Amino acid sequence: MKNVKLSKELQEKYKLKKFKIRDRLKEFKNISPEKYFYELCFCICTPQSKAKSALAVQEILEADDFRNSELNLQNILSNRNHYIRFHNQKSIRLNDMKVNYSAIEKVLLSEMSSNKKRDWLSENVKGIGMKESSHFLRNIGHIGLGILDRHILKHLVACNLFIDIPNISSNKNYKIVENKFFDFANHIGIPIDELDLLFWSEETGEIVK
Repeated sequence: MKNVKLSKELQEKYKLKKFKIRDRLKEFKNISPEKYFYELCFCICTPQSKAKSALAVQEILEADDFRNSELNLQNILSNRNHYIRFHNQKSIRLNDMKVNYSAIEKVLLSEMSSNKKRDWLSENVKGIGMKESSHFLRNIGHIGLGILDRHILKHLVACNLFIDIPNISSNKNYKIVENKFFDFANHIGIPIDELDLLFWSEETGEIVK
C-alpha cells in the first residue's frame, strides 16, 4: 500500500509540473552545438558546488570567450560571488578539456549512441564520471540517461528502491542503479528524464538544469 500511495503522490505532482518539465527538456534539445563547450564547462564545475555558482561561471567563461582566449580561471572560480570548490583542480581540468575539445566535439557530433557517448566522456574527459557525463548529455538534448547525484539517490531510497544510498563508484554499479531507476520510472509511467527533473524540483523548488 505504501508504494501505491507513493506512486500516486508522484503522479499528482507530475501532473502539476509536467508541461514546465517538458518545456525545460525542449530547451536542452534546442541548445546549439556552438554552446556544447560551455555546457561541458558547467558540468566540470558542478561537482560539490552549487549549480547556480557553476552557471554563473559558465556565463562568465562564455562572455569572455574562454574557448578562444587565455583566462585566469583560478580567479574566476574562486570568486566568492560564485565560488567553485576545488577551484585550482577544476581550473586545470577546464584547460585540459579546452586543449582536447576538438576530439570531444567529434564524438558529440557523431552518430554514436547516447550511452556510448557517455562511456567515452567518462573515460576521456578529466573531472567528469558517469554522473556528470549523463548530466552534460542531458543538458545538450540527449534523453534516456540517469543522472544519479545525491539528491536523486535520496529520492530513490525514499521510493523504497534501496534501503540505503547505493554505491555508484564503479561504472558497473552506476548502470545497475540506473536500470532500477528506469524500471521504477516505467512502473509509474513517468519518463526517466522527466522524473529526474521532478525530483530536482522537489529539492530546489524550481526546474533547473
